[in-house]
Amino acid sequence: MKLLQCVSCQEKVPFEKELTYECPKCQNNLEVLYDYDAIAKSWSKEDLAKDKSRDMWRYMPLYPVQSKISTPPLGWTPCFQIPDLAAELQLKELWFKDDSYTPSASFKDRASAMALKWAKENGHEIIAAASTGNAGAATALWGSLLGLTTRIFVPHTAPPAKIAQLLAFGADVVLVEGTYDEAFDLCLEASRQFGWYNRNTGYNPLTREGKKSTSFEMCEQMEWQAPDVVVVSVGDGNIISGVWKGFVEFERLGFIEKAPRLLAVQAEGSSAIVQAWKEERDIQAVQASTLADSISVDLPRDGVAALAAVRNSNGWGITVTDQEILDAIPVMAQRTGVFAEPAASASFAGLIRAQKEGLLSPDQRVLVLNTGHGLKDITAVEKAVGEPHRIQPNIEALETLFK
Repeated sequence: MKLLQCVSCQEKVPFEKELTYECPKCQNNLEVLYDYDAIAKSWSKEDLAKDKSRDMWRYMPLYPVQSKISTPPLGWTPCFQIPDLAAELQLKELWFKDDSYTPSASFKDRASAMALKWAKENGHEIIAAASTGNAGAATALWGSLLGLTTRIFVPHTAPPAKIAQLLAFGADVVLVEGTYDEAFDLCLEASRQFGWYNRNTGYNPLTREGKKSTSFEMCEQMEWQAPDVVVVSVGDGNIISGVWKGFVEFERLGFIEKAPRLLAVQAEGSSAIVQAWKEERDIQAVQASTLADSISVDLPRDGVAALAAVRNSNGWGITVTDQEILDAIPVMAQRTGVFAEPAASASFAGLIRAQKEGLLSPDQRVLVLNTGHGLKDITAVEKAVGEPHRIQPNIEALETLFK
C-alpha cells in the first residue's frame, strides 16, 4: 500500500492514477510513503545480496512503479575512496559518488526515469518539464525510450551543450526569454491548461523517489556503513531531500544503523535554503545569480523538504563563491578523476570551505556527491582551466615553451 503525504502539514492523500502534485490543504509538496513494516518482513539485505543486477531498479519494493526499465543501464554509479586527499583534508575517509556515469551524464536520470516510467504505466503520453538543461535532457532521453512526447521549457541562457542534448533526444524544446523560475511557472500553467503530465523538479513527488536511489547504492557500496557526512550541492532542493529520504528509509528497515548528517552547499548568489537554515526561519525567494546554472534558482521548489532534511539530519548549510566553484573543477578532476560541471563542483568547493571553517572532524567518513559531467557546461569549465599552449609546428618552439 502506498499513499502521499504532505512534507509540511502531513496531510495524507490517496496515490492514484491521476497524480496529485500538491497538498490540497496547504499547497506544499507531497512525498510517497510505503508500508515499511510489510516491506521489512518480505525484503532483506540478504535478498539484495542474491540479486545479481547492478542498477537502481534493484530496490523495487521501495518504488512506486510496477516494473523496471531494462535498458540502458542506470544506477550503481562509481563510489570510491581517495585516501591521499582524505589525509590532506584531515578526514578519516573521503568518498566520491560520481553520478555523471548515467545515460545523459547527470544525476537527473534517476528522477526522470522513475517519474516517466510511472507516467507510462498510468497512460500518460505528453510530458512537460522545466529545466536549466540536465533534468530536461534526462526527461527527453527517457521519454524517447518509453515512446512519450516530451516538451521541455528552458531559460534561453541554458548552456548550448545542454540544449543540444535536448534536441538530440527528440524533445520539443521551448526556449523561454526569462529565468528558470519563469520557465517553471509557464510549464506549470501549460500542464494545467493542456492536461500534460508534469515532471517538474520539486513539484512531481515521484522525482524524489528516483533520486533517493543514490543513497541506497551508497549504503551497499560502502558495505552497509553509511557515511558520517554527505555533501550535496543544492538548487531546488529536490536532490538533498531525496538523498535524505533514501537514508531514512534504509534506517527504518534496519538496513543501516544511522542516517548521515547532510552538508547542503549553495552558491552565494543562489542561497535561499542556506540562508533560511542559518537564520532559523522559513525560506524566502532570492534574486539568483550564479554561473552554476543547474543550482541557480530564485525560489527552491522543494525547499521545505530540503530544509527539513538538513535540520533533521543535524546537518549544516554553507555557501561558496562562483570563483570557489570554478577553482574546484580542476582540483577535483586532477585529484579524483571526477570531471564536474559547476553545479556539481560546488559540492567539493563546499567540502573545502567546511573544512576551513572547522565543521568536519578527523574521525568522520565524508562522501561528496557529484551530480553532473563537466562537458555539460564547457564554457564555464573553460573559465576554470585557462587556455592551451599555442606554438608553431617545430621542436624549437617546443623547447622554448618548456625551457
